[in-house]
Amino acid sequence: MTLKNKRLREIDFLRGIAILLVLLRHQYLFTFTSRMGWIGVDLFFVLSGFLVSGLLFKEYIKFGDIKPKLFLIRRGFKIYPIYFLFYLLYLFFIFSEHRFEWKGFLSDMFFIQNYVNGWGYAYAASWSLAVEEHFYFGFALLLWLSLKFNFVKLEVQENAKRINKFEVIILSIMLIVFLLRVYNNVFCPENFIKNFTMTHLRVDSLIAGVLISYLYYFKINFLKHLYFSNKIILIVLAILCVSFTPLTDPLQSFFIKTLGFSLLYISFSIVLIYFLLENDINKILNRCFSSCLVTFISKVGYSSYSIYIIHTFINRSLKNYLHLELNHYLMFIVTSLLSIFSGILMTNYIEKYFLTIRDKYYPSRIA
Repeated sequence: MTLKNKRLREIDFLRGIAILLVLLRHQYLFTFTSRMGWIGVDLFFVLSGFLVSGLLFKEYIKFGDIKPKLFLIRRGFKIYPIYFLFYLLYLFFIFSEHRFEWKGFLSDMFFIQNYVNGWGYAYAASWSLAVEEHFYFGFALLLWLSLKFNFVKLEVQENAKRINKFEVIILSIMLIVFLLRVYNNVFCPENFIKNFTMTHLRVDSLIAGVLISYLYYFKINFLKHLYFSNKIILIVLAILCVSFTPLTDPLQSFFIKTLGFSLLYISFSIVLIYFLLENDINKILNRCFSSCLVTFISKVGYSSYSIYIIHTFINRSLKNYLHLELNHYLMFIVTSLLSIFSGILMTNYIEKYFLTIRDKYYPSRIA
């Protein structure tokens, strides 16, 4: 397989859909959009699992080993500058409301807020960044140790059909996470926020992305056969698995916080496979949405991390401090456009600055 390391418009389109769902969750437009917008984070999780593990898989295919230290340093340059610089804006709210606490602040600084507070302390939505950080460190180190001590072997198997040890481990982790979710929601229902945010209850969405990535890079023919032989069934399944999301809010729902999370990553995994394997995916997208709209959403997706960081600051600033009084339709349009515009600027001028430094001193092995 040729290892490509360029941005894919169609994957950025999915990122764009994910961040638009988040914007719909955090700024009211309609009741059903507020109810289902939270699934944007789960879409991000599946995409992150696929893309991040793909970096390590491609490195292994090319060199026969991985360097977790280099990987984590490069992820740090991607995540930390934007997060810590703009965290200062959220501290403004904390200090202005006279509610600064060292415990909450330090939990945000060390990405353990989803265990200490449930939500992030200064920036509520940062809980998902904690889940991703734990995944980056955990997956990179466990994969490195597994390869170093020959616990697993990663080999390109073009025509393999049997499930192997690596896949068994991945599926076992996903099952364990599901069982932990059931246990926590049955015996600790009072922790309804932490049951939504703690890493060991949510990481299976990222692991699902890892499984897709593994099949894509090591067993591509098997993945293609699985998909194209069952295409209609899989597409219908993807729709059914996400169909419950506009009907109820997730925080108090036992179903969503147990089986619902699993159904979502099944749906988004199928969507991701569809986007990866359909040769004419960009033509299909252009035909369904128009080329201009797809390109715009893809550009939004390219800047999705920065938009995710800044959007709740903009929402709170306009509502609580500038006291902008608009009907909720106009408020959604204004806050979304400001978030998207600000995120694009942050990506192109701040994030790119630090990524340039990263690539100079810590170049990618697969570039």
